[in-house]
Amino acid sequence: MFSRLSTITLVGLAFLMSSYSIMAATPEEPVWPALKQTYFGDKTIQDDANDILILEAPKRAEDAAIVPITIKSLKPQTKDNYIENIYVFIDNNPMPYSAKFHLSPNLGSVDLSTRMRVDQYTYVRAVAEMNDGSLYMVSRFVKASGGCSAPAGKDAAAALARLGKMQLRMRQPTIGEPVQAQMIISHPNYNGLQFDQKARKYIPAHYVDKIDISYNGQPLISVDAGISISEDPSLRFTFTPEEHGKLEAKVRDTQSEEFEIEKDI
Repeated sequence: MFSRLSTITLVGLAFLMSSYSIMAATPEEPVWPALKQTYFGDKTIQDDANDILILEAPKRAEDAAIVPITIKSLKPQTKDNYIENIYVFIDNNPMPYSAKFHLSPNLGSVDLSTRMRVDQYTYVRAVAEMNDGSLYMVSRFVKASGGCSAPAGKDAAAALARLGKMQLRMRQPTIGEPVQAQMIISHPNYNGLQFDQKARKYIPAHYVDKIDISYNGQPLISVDAGISISEDPSLRFTFTPEEHGKLEAKVRDTQSEEFEIEKDI
């Protein structure tokens, strides 16, 4: 059910967008109960799980099209007890189900950061699914508006010229010690809601929908991304290289274009 956000058909996406846009237009009617039922059914979710997770997001965003979000676990990832998935919801976005992070216990710890579009005042939620199936949630209220339909920061020609250029940034790592790394890809990440003023039509959706990070061939993080991820997608994470090897990042977008980069450690 959660394997690929991109498997949603255009008709289904249009239905979701119209349905959730109506709900989002009346914020006094909470959207979350319907979302919870849709994605988790009758499973119990522990609210305000601040002993498990930390969700960092600005109370008021400086730029609604680039809202930084950080998710951290207060417990280490072990092979016996670890966060298997983290789901990110932005209640009042046109498509609230925004991303799914599939995590390996090889990460050692969970410290993830990315950038999201936020369409209007809303709760942002992170739901952690443990390897035993238990669910824990933290949420933050973010004041922002217009992020989903905001035009891209670069003109179309410049964006296409740099499409797929990738970076893997990190300080000099020490074997056996945690190190922070950041993957960035140049991509306009059009979500289908930006309007081209010159052509007088909406720009077709074309966005990154899959990110895979691995070390020495072993998966660390896999991300199924939706239309809420910002232009030039970025993923910052922490991992512990236990031996010398190769850090790899592979990215795919909704037009089936694939990009990759690697770094020797």
